[in-house]
Amino acid sequence: MYDLLVVGAGPYGLSIASHAAAAGLKVRVFGRPMASWRDHMPRGMFLKSEPWASHLSDPERRWRLDAYCEGRGMTARHGEPIPVEVFAEYGLWFARNAVPAVDERTVTRVVALRPGGFEAVTDDGEVLPARTVALAVGVMPFVEIPAALKDLSPALVTHSSHHSDLDRFRGKDVTVIGGGQAALETAALLAEQGTRVRVLARADELCWNDVPPPWERPLWRSARSPHSGLGCGWRNWFYAERPGLFRRLPVRTRARIATTALGPAGAWWVRDRVEPAVEVLLGHEVAAAREVPGGVRLEVADRTDGVRAPRTLETEHVIAATGFRATSDRLGLLSEQLRTALATGADGTPAAGRDFESPSHPGLFLAGLVTASAYGPAMRFVHGATYTAGALVRGVRRRLHTGPREGAVPAPGRREVAEGARR
Repeated sequence: MYDLLVVGAGPYGLSIASHAAAAGLKVRVFGRPMASWRDHMPRGMFLKSEPWASHLSDPERRWRLDAYCEGRGMTARHGEPIPVEVFAEYGLWFARNAVPAVDERTVTRVVALRPGGFEAVTDDGEVLPARTVALAVGVMPFVEIPAALKDLSPALVTHSSHHSDLDRFRGKDVTVIGGGQAALETAALLAEQGTRVRVLARADELCWNDVPPPWERPLWRSARSPHSGLGCGWRNWFYAERPGLFRRLPVRTRARIATTALGPAGAWWVRDRVEPAVEVLLGHEVAAAREVPGGVRLEVADRTDGVRAPRTLETEHVIAATGFRATSDRLGLLSEQLRTALATGADGTPAAGRDFESPSHPGLFLAGLVTASAYGPAMRFVHGATYTAGALVRGVRRRLHTGPREGAVPAPGRREVAEGARR
């Protein structure tokens, strides 16, 4: 019986496993380490977050991104974006050094037991019992594609996260849907390899992040607009550094902020690669789409003038860089009984209570994007893994020592451990 099974081996899962192992818990982590970063981001992309805000978390802070870079003769400087490939390699280095051996099998099912605890089933059929489970499944279960495009073949429509490289689109015509970083950086990479590309965005104008101010600034400037893991300013500082206080906000306020804060925007360093090279259609959205010989015909509605008839646009492929929607119904690895009884918020995301524990299922802990409505926008970024790992493992330890009246399987007492050792 494991104390904790961690499902997912990205930044959140690895950080949780590191903290759990350091706390002396019997922990096992499942998943392909850094899979999203290795398998779902094209070569040539960069990390949008600052290097100092992109560390995975271990209790002693030994296995940081800057330490990894220094050991390989690279730099991790403020204001200099890190290639995604470097970050993925850093995550593998972290996994080798800060985490018990990662089991790269996929967990296909998590089932709740009575009176407490869980069983996890792997893709080859092994069943593993655990007192607690942490779901750190990342973003891939929550891919969101616009309704007008959902019924088209994957040969014609894909999500931006479906590509580890973009070579197949050389010399083709591609339309990218979206106005955020994924859309704009994907479009830049496509243009740079010779693809004819356009961006279709609902917004009336593109938003671009400012060049970050120097790390060392006059005190009055820092006090007026402090650095944070989510950018400058006191509001961003609150989201980044005080997730525990964020959870105390009214539910509706939290849901609104999680939906609207840090909205779609391009990094400052991609702007000069997009504006001269990529056609951008602003204030437009896809009203309908159908397959035609050679690709897709899009009916594109002008949101700025509802009187105009939709324009028609033909393209060979559509890439939807339209984000992720972390609703509980997409957690397909949970048993139907567990999933349908999962407490959710008004937006359909799983509720995360004290220390990231599900209010409806004691011993089930949540991490990453699914907790943004509860703990704030930081949970959409690597930076949120540090707070999550510490708080979640504290919650696991509390749950392990909670009596069975609250539905948990208690951790073995000292006498039981001693008797087990003698046996």
